[in-house]
Order: sequence, then C-alpha cells, then structure tokens
Amino acid sequence: MENASSSGLQVLLVEDEAVIAMLLAEVLYGMGHHVCATATTEAAAVAAAARHKPDLMIVDEKLTIGSGSSAVAEIMRHIQVPYVFVSGALLRNETLNPMAVILQKPFTVNELVGAIKRAVATAAPPHP
Repeated sequence: MENASSSGLQVLLVEDEAVIAMLLAEVLYGMGHHVCATATTEAAAVAAAARHKPDLMIVDEKLTIGSGSSAVAEIMRHIQVPYVFVSGALLRNETLNPMAVILQKPFTVNELVGAIKRAVATAAPPHP
C-alpha cells in the first residue's frame, strides 16, 4: 500500500470513546502500525480520510454524531480503503456491506490482528 511506512499501515481510527481510541492506538502501535488520525464523528472521519488517505480504517459503527457505516460509504465514494467495523452492539454483515469485516467488542489482540488481515486481504486486488 502506498501510504504504508516500513513499520506498518497508516490507520485512521473512527471512535468516539476516548479511552477505547487510546487503547486501540496503543495496540496498533504495538503491532507496528501508525495511527495517522483519530476521528470522533462521521464528518471528521470523512475529512480525515480525504486528508490522510489511510491504508486501513478501524471504525466504530455507533458514533455520537453520525454513524460509522455512513462515514465508510462516503469515504469509499472517493477512495478505496480496507476497513474493520468494531461495535459493542451486535452487527450483521446484512446490515452493512456483505464484505465488511466486523469485530465485536470486547475483542482480543489476536482477533484484531485477524480482522485486519481479513480486511486488507479482501481489499487487495487479485494477483494476475
């Protein structure tokens, strides 16, 4: 991916709970990734994605202002970015994009690693 640093992916976090965002950022840094921005609203997520062109987005579906799925839909109209939805509520792929990778809170680091791998693999163009 073009924005990936030698140490990992550039990640946009879309999470309106500050403690969860900090914990996710810490885990992502520990995995070798870089958090290029954290957005707490749908509008901020769209603006941050346009500005930073991340390699991956970790998106909370339920935001205080707006929704994660609406933010992803708007972002994907302009750039294609792999993403993982995280939520404390039960989400089903039928309510989102059928290819959406969904991670239920609470989750383990291993589950996050697997979800990131699935999201990146799903978004990667097929090899000729």
